[in-house]
Amino acid sequence: MKEEDIRPQTVFDEYLRLAEIDTEDYFRDGKRVHLNCPACGAAGDHAFEKLGFSYDQCSNCKTLYVNPRPLAEAFSRYYQEAPSVEFWATTFYKETSEARREKLWKPKAEKIKNIINLFCDTTDPVVVDIGGGYGIFAEEINSILNANPIIIEPGPYLAKICRDKGFKVIEKFLEDVKLDDLPIQRKAFVSFELFEHLHDPFTFMEVLFSIMSSGDIFVFTTLSGTGVDIQALWENSKSVMPPHHLNFFNPSSAQHLVEQVGFECLQTSTPGELDIDILANNRLLIKDRFWKTFIETSTQEEKDVWQKWIVDQGYSSHMWIVCRKP
Repeated sequence: MKEEDIRPQTVFDEYLRLAEIDTEDYFRDGKRVHLNCPACGAAGDHAFEKLGFSYDQCSNCKTLYVNPRPLAEAFSRYYQEAPSVEFWATTFYKETSEARREKLWKPKAEKIKNIINLFCDTTDPVVVDIGGGYGIFAEEINSILNANPIIIEPGPYLAKICRDKGFKVIEKFLEDVKLDDLPIQRKAFVSFELFEHLHDPFTFMEVLFSIMSSGDIFVFTTLSGTGVDIQALWENSKSVMPPHHLNFFNPSSAQHLVEQVGFECLQTSTPGELDIDILANNRLLIKDRFWKTFIETSTQEEKDVWQKWIVDQGYSSHMWIVCRKP
């Protein structure tokens, strides 16, 4: 898989252009609050500025995060109104949906099936997709598992699409979901590429913990701030994209967070495929001499060997966490 397969450059660059305008229109004059690391609570050190947002890196666990942070109300308005959000939910998704189905969602569904078989005490739990978007994952997991998917999707546009596909939809933010919104049988909660957007990850995890039953599992994917491409490109990384991406945990700090809330952390991994390809696509922005030389002189075979090493050592920027409520 190549980055262009799932993020065509012209479409993705237009999304970034709109997001840059939105940072001015929705966040320039609003109040901001200072906070410590969202993973471990330690103080952070200033890392860089980008588009009017300041990023700190935790001195203890190396989590990268926006600080000071605009208020939650500003993000709520932004996600309801902003042109870049609409562009992502309509134009970007429509132009990439089938490619992403084949390259991302079908493999994700197979991986979730394997995780359920490994860690659930039943092979057919109800799968609850938090932030289900267009419902493509729900379609794929339903095709290979008797999962009875439920989608938690607060956006009216996307919620309607999922309902029209025949799925049960809870049209709320997770923080507003109640116990009686969900069935009582065993559940496997999943969330893909949502965690980096959360205004308050700890509260999100606390609420999730409160509506889960003992033995339920939660699987989420997110960006790792210690991933090779993010570390090498740093403020020039397209993944570091305010106001969308606020939190960059890493395998160690994500495990600390879930265990602090009360979850049992079952598995952390970084099975990414794109780190080296992302560096190659952004080679003019690389400052580190080693990575610049490697990207410019290595063969594709050598790049593939390094990508595998990055995954094996936990340094891809694409991260999976599996946890369970005891």
